[in-house]
Order: sequence, then C-alpha cells, then structure tokens
Amino acid sequence: MNRPHLKRVTLAAVCVLLVNGALLLKPYILKVVIDDFLTARLAQHGFMTLTWMGILYFTVVALSGFFAVAQVNLINRAGQEIMRTLRTRVLRTIQLLPLPYLDRTSSGSLITRATNDVEALSELYTDVLISLFRDSFLLIGIVVTMFLMDVRLALISFCVVPIIFFIIFSLKTKIKRNFEKMKSLIGRINGFMAENLAGMKLIQTFCGEKGKKGEFGKLNGEYFKATLFQVRLNSLLRPMSDIFQSLAIALVIWYGMGKIANSALEIGVLYAFTTYIKQFFNPISSLADNYTTIQSAFVSADRIFELLDEEERLEDLEQGIGVDRLQGTIEFRHVWFSYNNKDWILKDISFKLDKGQTAAFVGQTGAGKTTIISLISGFYQIQKGEILIDGMNINDIKKCDLRRNIAVVLQDVFLFSETVGENVTLNNDIAASVIEDALETSCAKEFVDLLPNRIDEPVMERGSTLSAGQRQLLAFARAIAHEPSIIILDEATANIDTQTELLIQKAVENVAKDRTTLIIAHRLSTIRNADIIIVLKHGSIIETGGHDALMQRNGYYAEMVLEGVKL
Repeated sequence: MNRPHLKRVTLAAVCVLLVNGALLLKPYILKVVIDDFLTARLAQHGFMTLTWMGILYFTVVALSGFFAVAQVNLINRAGQEIMRTLRTRVLRTIQLLPLPYLDRTSSGSLITRATNDVEALSELYTDVLISLFRDSFLLIGIVVTMFLMDVRLALISFCVVPIIFFIIFSLKTKIKRNFEKMKSLIGRINGFMAENLAGMKLIQTFCGEKGKKGEFGKLNGEYFKATLFQVRLNSLLRPMSDIFQSLAIALVIWYGMGKIANSALEIGVLYAFTTYIKQFFNPISSLADNYTTIQSAFVSADRIFELLDEEERLEDLEQGIGVDRLQGTIEFRHVWFSYNNKDWILKDISFKLDKGQTAAFVGQTGAGKTTIISLISGFYQIQKGEILIDGMNINDIKKCDLRRNIAVVLQDVFLFSETVGENVTLNNDIAASVIEDALETSCAKEFVDLLPNRIDEPVMERGSTLSAGQRQLLAFARAIAHEPSIIILDEATANIDTQTELLIQKAVENVAKDRTTLIIAHRLSTIRNADIIIVLKHGSIIETGGHDALMQRNGYYAEMVLEGVKL
C-alpha cells in the first residue's frame, strides 16, 4: 500500500475509533441519566445538570455523525484508488501474458477476472472492510464495558454467541464452494456472450439462433441454481442473528428484573445492557448480511491473484538488445517447434531471406505456414534450432523493438471502435503526414476521402460499417504507417474482390521496396512474382524456388497449381 493510501486508511481508522467511542458512551450517558436523574435524586442534582447531560449526549451524537461521514469518505477514496491500481495491473498482466497461456484460457474467464472479480473486491474494500474494522473494535469495547459494569449480566448476554459462530463457520465451506462455482459459470457466460456477439452474423446466416439459445439456456440454468442456493444460505443468517439477539435480551431482562426487585441492580444498568446487546448483535447481523459478500470477495481475490501470480511467465518487452531499426534479413536454422511439446508442427525448417526479398509460403492447411509467421514475431518459443534476424537470435532482441519492426496484415482484420485515424496509428504518436502517405500507398485514401469526417470518421465495432476490402486496405495502411522493416501478409487477400485485390497488389509493390516481405496466400496471383516460394508439407520444407522453376520441376508445387488445390 503506497503512502497516500496508508495516510487515508490511518485517518479512517482514527475516525472509526472516535465513532466507536461515541457509540459506547451514548448508552452509558443514558444509564447515568436514568439512575442519577430520573429518580428521587433529580431534586438533589437540579434541572440544569440534566440539561447539560442532554447537551453532552447531543454533542456525542453530532461528533459521531461527523467522524462517521469522514471515515466513509476516506476509506472509499482509498478503496477506489486501490481498485484503480488493481484494474490497471490486471490489464497490464493480460497484455503481457504469452500467447500459449491465452490460447488455452477463455476470453470470458479473463474478462470476468478483470471486471466482475475486481468489482467484488472493490465491494470488500469500500463496504465490508471498514465495517469489519469498525465492528471489531466496537465489539471489543462493548465486551470490556459490559464486563466492567456487571460480570454476570455480561456472561448471560454472551452465552448465545458461540452457537452463532458455530453455525456461521459450519456454512463457510458450502458458501465458498458455491461461489467458486458461480464465478466459473459467470466466466463461461461472459465468454459465450462475447463469442456469440462476434459470430452473430454467422448464427443468423445458418439459422442457429434456436440451438445457441438452447446452449445458453443450459448454462444460464446452472447459474440460476447456484444463485438460488446462495440466496437460501443468505436467508438463514440474518434471521438467525435476530433470533439469538432477542434471546440474549430476554435472558438479560429475566435475570435483571429479579436483581432489580432485590435492589441488587439499577434500572439504568439493565437499560444500558439491553442497548449494548443490540449494538453487539448489529455487527454480527451485518457480518451475516455481508458474509456471502466476503466469501465472494475472497474467491475473487484468489482468482485475481492467481492471474497476477503469472508474473514470472509474463513477456518482458524491454529485456534484450535494443535495436532501433532492423534491416530485415531473416534466417531459420534447423527449427523444430511444437505447441504441446509432443506433436511437431515444424520439423527441421531452414531457409534464409535477404533484406528486401519477397518470400511466399505455400502448402495445404496444417502445413505450418502461419506458425512460421508467429515464430518470427516471437510469440512462441521454439524447442530446437535458431531464428535469426540480421544475424541476431530473436530471443536476444528486445521484443518491443522486434515487433515494432514487423507489421502483420491478417485475413481477418480487427478494427477497434475508434476513428479511422486511430485504427491506423493504434494510438501511437504518428505524424499526420505519415498517415496520409500510408493511406495513399495502401490505396485506402480514395475511400477514406469519401467518408464524411475522413480520418476522423468513427469506426463501428469490428469495422462493421466498412466492406471487407476497405477493412483490408485500412489494415495495410496501419502496417505501412508504422514503417516496418518486415511486412507479413497472412492470407491478406483471401476474402476480397478482384478489384480490391488489384489495389492491394499495387500496395504490396509499393511497400515491398527495401522491405522484406513474407506472404501466405491462397491465390496464385499474389505469389507468382515472389523472389522465392517455400513449399511446406506436414511441417517440412519440400521445395524452394521461383514460380517458373518450381513449375518446370513438376513436383508438389506444380501438382497443386495444376490441380487447383487451395494453396
């Protein structure tokens, strides 16, 4: 906890102690008034003395209210600042998680941890934590005060407390397990919603609404049952606390009235005890109300810190040799790679691309083309061999510098709900003239100029208001604007019309000058003019060469081209 948070929490703790002192003092003042002033002794003390007791009582109440407001504001401010820091840390952790972790973790689970779980922890800090702190001191103060006033009455008052805590702690395990189930289910629901919203067009195209509704119904039903079970557990705690509070008061009154009849106990003491019992059970009732919130927060905290504990595995973007500008020479030396350390995706891959060369990777689905692209960007660690860029092992280069020099244009273009310009720059500091040049080079300027606000035109989620070709051209502009040394086209022309493909071919020619370009393509027109074509089959390189040379060889590549196999 940093110094500003500690200062506010300390001040809040002081306010809590003052509020508790006032709460303990109020019943005692009334006890004095009853025993010393509302009896035959009133004439002895006088009316003005009783007036001063009233003023004292009002002053205590007013100060209690003032310090209560102060402690609420202080602890909420500190709690919200802690939550702001935690949200930032969670997002930073997710951003730096390696791709293998993200591949096996659902987006719904991560979203739930970054939103629902952090919010549950926020409730603990702002609503429950200060109550626990305040109530703990209040309970101690009440116990001490009651024992000082009358030991026997105090023991009678507290005889029911062990039973309450036994019941609460016997339910603890069930409540925690149920919350863990609920958190898991809400993560699955969030993932289901995100996935289905992204694929709604596909669902509607194939009339899959009914089937998806059925899937969601089962998931939602499980969550409903878990929530209902939680409601039933909650419904037991508060009434149980109220029953035991009434029982304790009844026992004290029964015992105290006998003592009063024998003049062994003053009426004010009995009144003070009944008030202290109510004050004592109020925190217990509050604990009963907040017990599920506390358990929920503990489960959420476990899930959040489980994510934050991945720090040892996070990518260190700043570790390694700093390189301002890469030349673009790429070399694979006997590279072997597997996603699960068992099934080899790439087997003894070796090739070298000089600066400015254009290489095309072809092969049927599963041959390893996209894997090679991912390895060049340093997203995965190879098991054997070396990957060199400009003669340096990519593991020795700062990942931020490596990726800044590599631009990737994918088949499925992702656009954010921002402006056209922000989707090109990705909020990096890029001059307006560079953006204009990138739009011109990528052949995107023509359609951008027709937009009402040009580069300031808002883009809807995932670029739904733009055509597939327009999105692809913007992706090209994004790649060019970042001025990379290496450009990767991963099936970037697979889903566009012929006219747009011609524009992209022109853009490729413009941007490929003095840059190393790697192309994964399904269309022959996009690879025919490549300097080298690397043919993959089952994770191995079986042929390399130019288009004409490979056709003359009459091998696997020529067979795919002649038979019209999708490359």
